[in-house]
Amino acid sequence: MPETITPAVPPTPPVPLSALLSREDLALRQIAGPDDPSVVIHWAHTSEMADPYPYLLGGELLLTAGVHIPEAAGSGTYFDDYVSRIVAAGGAALGFGVAPVHDTVPRALVAACERHGLPLLEVPPRTTFSGVARAVWQLMAQARLAELRRVTEAQQSLAAAASRPDPVPSVLRQLAQRLGGRAVLYGPDGTEIAAAGREQAPDVGRALRGLVPVVRPAGNAAPRATSATDAVDDVHLAVYALGADEGFVLGVATVRRDPGDHTIASVAAVLLSLLTGEHHSGAGAARSSALVRLLLGAPPEEVAPLLGAGEWLVVHARPEAQLPDAVAASALGAALGSPLVDLGRDVVRVLVPGGRVPEPQAGWTLGVSAAVEPREWPAADAQAARALARARATRTPLVRHGARPGLEDLVPRADAEAHARALLAPLAGRPELVETLRNWLALHGSWDRTAVALDVHRNTVRQRIARCAALLDADLDDPDVRMELWFALRRG
Repeated sequence: MPETITPAVPPTPPVPLSALLSREDLALRQIAGPDDPSVVIHWAHTSEMADPYPYLLGGELLLTAGVHIPEAAGSGTYFDDYVSRIVAAGGAALGFGVAPVHDTVPRALVAACERHGLPLLEVPPRTTFSGVARAVWQLMAQARLAELRRVTEAQQSLAAAASRPDPVPSVLRQLAQRLGGRAVLYGPDGTEIAAAGREQAPDVGRALRGLVPVVRPAGNAAPRATSATDAVDDVHLAVYALGADEGFVLGVATVRRDPGDHTIASVAAVLLSLLTGEHHSGAGAARSSALVRLLLGAPPEEVAPLLGAGEWLVVHARPEAQLPDAVAASALGAALGSPLVDLGRDVVRVLVPGGRVPEPQAGWTLGVSAAVEPREWPAADAQAARALARARATRTPLVRHGARPGLEDLVPRADAEAHARALLAPLAGRPELVETLRNWLALHGSWDRTAVALDVHRNTVRQRIARCAALLDADLDDPDVRMELWFALRRG
């Protein structure tokens, strides 16, 4: 007999079986199996198969009218085999319709469910299976709405706590209250800096503290994981790394673990990353000093040593669903390993040390420049912008600016730039035409993808390209012309 399957988790919270039984419109009645309030339903499924095992994911309320039951089933092992297979597949409960095939639930089926501990529900004739399935989804929708409301309220309360005069203790208190447990902030050396919420048993505290090294960076290396979980008896433990490499860790211990708890704790981790990030090794003071020097006219190459040595990458990022906010931008910077984040109207720019390799980030589209010295930061910013435009047009999570040497490197830079200025002179003072031509050539003349990259209508792209062709007096369908223009745009 295969081992019992762990239910696949759907995108909605499960429904307690007791909530389904309490629906008066369904009139369901449990006639066998354990009366356990912890039994939950992940979905409802109808099947008349004699062996439904291959078709179950786990967590189902399996509904059947007994069409598959042979006449002599009561005298053999049919029902025992049938129920054992449902249990092995992870089925949560069995609903048996007493019409139109059977007038009553077979006694042998009731006995088999009792032996295997499977809740058995009697579905009356007036209740349809589709009505039961609809009720399951209605309860799921209600639970999902309640969960979203709880997460939203928690986010608002945590944000309010972060704005108080004692932000770190306030955030910890609010997190502990929202999760009904204990929240602890550990410093870079592993000591407990602050805590809030109900005290836990000594073994729980030791286990939570023992989980911290899993997410704390070792030396100069990045942390092996951003979060980790464990359990001691009935207490759920979780730790979250704060920031990229500061070494602060948030620990949480709760008696229960609801679906929205991870989201709430993650929001608190982002806020605490912002609140603790300025206190490690004077990094905040160094960034402030760099900003002041730039404002007073110092060139980037003189300021850069305050931020770190070596080359740098510029990353342009755009969220897929909505405009970015400060918390999301800071979380992105932490994921990329840099606190140097600029939040724009629809794009977030991050200055990343060249030793790090930006990876795709869920929910974001990224454009990454080549690694450059500080004096080339403006050029890298333009590279990242073009890479982001290409990533959005091609629906690619991350595009990196090509850094390989090419044919253009065979031409002296001054000669190449002079040629580019002369060739593109008719477009001088028309940056929208230059940018449209650049993207159109980069995207192989695709009107639609260029429109996506520039956030304009495809007809606007056509009009601008036609205007470019007229001003340049060039046939843009000629590949030689396109190649020469592309060369000029890269050097202009």
